[in-house]
Amino acid sequence: MAIPWLVALKVIPWGDVIEHAPKVLNAARKLMDRQKMPAESTPLPEPLDMGDAPPSPGELKNRLIEARQLIDQQAAVQEQMAQTLTELAEQNARLVGAVDLLRKRTRVLMVVVAALVVGMAVLFAR
Repeated sequence: MAIPWLVALKVIPWGDVIEHAPKVLNAARKLMDRQKMPAESTPLPEPLDMGDAPPSPGELKNRLIEARQLIDQQAAVQEQMAQTLTELAEQNARLVGAVDLLRKRTRVLMVVVAALVVGMAVLFAR
């Protein structure tokens, strides 16, 4: 049982995992904080009331500026989420590669163990 753990400890790129772990953790915390309080961070503008009089050009300009700011904030959030997702995907790919290498080494080890068992059986049968 100790040998697979030692192999796993040697194969996994722990330096990369440790290096990127704080970044991923911080990004995940920021994402969770945004999910908890979306209404408090970005208030939505009031809907336009077209009933009485048309809005003035200044009011339309202010609403357009508010809308543009909201769009820019959403674009920044989307970009940050994309970066976080990219980092997670890269780490996942490295982990999958390490697991695949472990799987291959385990197969080789099992073949060697089976050959040794057969060899020992032949030696003791004489």
